[in-house]
Amino acid sequence: MKTVDVFAGCGGLSLGFQNAGFEIVAAFDNWIPAIEVYQDNFKHSILNKDLSKKEFYEIIASFNPEMIIGGPPCQDFSSAGKRNENLGRANLTRSFANIISFVRPKWFVMENVSRIKISTTLPKIIDSFKKSKYGLTSIVINASYCGVPQARKRYFLIGELNGKDNSLKDFLNKNLAKKPMSIFDYLGNDLGVECYYRHPRSYNRRAIFSIHEPSPTIRGVNRPVPKTYKKHKGDAADVNDNLRSLTTIERSYIQTFPKSFKFRGSKSNLEQMIGNAVPVKLAEYVASCLAEYMSDSHFCFHKQSPAIQLKLFEHI
Repeated sequence: MKTVDVFAGCGGLSLGFQNAGFEIVAAFDNWIPAIEVYQDNFKHSILNKDLSKKEFYEIIASFNPEMIIGGPPCQDFSSAGKRNENLGRANLTRSFANIISFVRPKWFVMENVSRIKISTTLPKIIDSFKKSKYGLTSIVINASYCGVPQARKRYFLIGELNGKDNSLKDFLNKNLAKKPMSIFDYLGNDLGVECYYRHPRSYNRRAIFSIHEPSPTIRGVNRPVPKTYKKHKGDAADVNDNLRSLTTIERSYIQTFPKSFKFRGSKSNLEQMIGNAVPVKLAEYVASCLAEYMSDSHFCFHKQSPAIQLKLFEHI
């Protein structure tokens, strides 16, 4: 299925869908550092376009995508951001909805932070999708149940043109793992540590974690252990000379980028793009569930009589 990735970043969503068998024909982003990393890792093109401008929608449509995927910037919704929908980033989520309404692919997949569920933006874009005749499935998924060693909760909204609401929910739920994945489950002893420091948003929260549990959400902030840090009651170990934060590349592993994935650029840019990325295995999980649904729907369709098939075609 020909797929276009918009707001692609360095390519977590693209790689996950590609791994699940979808054909990514093009990607779009407007941040040069991420575009350069994307170019180093994919054979198809990524175009530097500001997708807040409707003049570029025709270029997306020119690829004739059957599916559009994307994770529009989430800082205005995120608990790590300002939580202010008037700062402009929320407009890019509306741009995603406008792109879908303009191109009208058979399918779309939108990823965002779970807090978008309580935003004023989400009902508006859902209304836009419904007016464009999309059946919608929405779900919040904890990545640690999808092969990702990270307790990262993300919201997915999946649309099928002329489809039924919630048609994918059973597929997305039934394939979840029975227990969350720890860093040790995924990487073994590759990190060379038993515990590590992850800078908290507030010192009222724990900051020292064990590799025998899922990592907390990888964010764009990565700092060394402050000399003044005092142990929190929830910390997995004492503060000592061997305690360290994860390196930039180690954090990309927690985001389930393969070790063969090439990163280049400044440390601050890399931390930001890795923190913003959709975990590859989470994207692959959603894509695989979607492929399974499509396969089952195709099988059921071909079991119908020619008369029923004709009615289905007329409905589509």
